[in-house]
Amino acid sequence: MSSIAKIIMALCLVGILVLVRAFEEALFYDPLTFFFKSIQGQSSLPEFEMLKLLLNVVLRFLLNTLVSLGVLWVIFQNKDIIKLSGLMYGVLFVTFFAVFCYLLVSKSASNIDNFLSLFYVRRFLIHPILLLVLIPAFYFQKKK
Repeated sequence: MSSIAKIIMALCLVGILVLVRAFEEALFYDPLTFFFKSIQGQSSLPEFEMLKLLLNVVLRFLLNTLVSLGVLWVIFQNKDIIKLSGLMYGVLFVTFFAVFCYLLVSKSASNIDNFLSLFYVRRFLIHPILLLVLIPAFYFQKKK
């Protein structure tokens, strides 16, 4: 694949990630979005449907992961990189999703520190942050 085609495909995949973010409110159920935008003075989480929220977080994580793996494939075209990245995404998902569930259910989620913990764990799950770490890491490894 020519480098021009790689760039175009990578930009299209990144564009999909941007579209997922741009239309997140229309695509996914997430009452925590508005809550975290207006957290001042609130002492408890808003009412939400737990199963619906969890399923939407999983769906969004899977969508972002598949597109991110596509970006990595287009850039590096190496099965070992995709396998390692998939494993990393899987392990981190299980870990962060368990913590996310605990923070949602926990009675200790009613103080500001735990709101911030919930915010950052949720952010990892719903945004393709790991991609921003993996691209330079694999590029550095490839050049070394």
